[in-house]
Amino acid sequence: MPKLDLETIEQTNATGYPEPHAAAVRGRWYRRLAPASGISDFGASQVTLEPGAWSSQRHWHAEEDELVVMLEGEAVLVEEDGRTLLRPGDIAAFPKGVANGHHLINEGDVPCRFVAIGRPAASDCHYPDIDMHLDGRTMKFVRKA
Repeated sequence: MPKLDLETIEQTNATGYPEPHAAAVRGRWYRRLAPASGISDFGASQVTLEPGAWSSQRHWHAEEDELVVMLEGEAVLVEEDGRTLLRPGDIAAFPKGVANGHHLINEGDVPCRFVAIGRPAASDCHYPDIDMHLDGRTMKFVRKA
């Protein structure tokens, strides 16, 4: 049956970010939907942000398109051009290779939930606000300098 039973998919708040960058995402919980569904051409996660939590450090991908669909609550999309409030039903798209660092922040009093869709492949990831870069070949964080 194509309908996923979300309660059977592990929810985690694991991160690969080193400290102090991991602190901002401690209230981010996600379920990896693609592996549980057998989908392999793209990745998808259901993400819940507790109040005050960030979805990630502000970033952009060299070789990965991203799409976010807001399901519940509200989050602020922070990107190069400013801040945009996302509400249920809103969609944000981030084409690969476009140097538009972005992330979501839950500035409200209740959790928000969204689905993030991308490509499950190695890609360099750039973080414009911090001295960090993800090397897509090794999938390790390195300093920019």
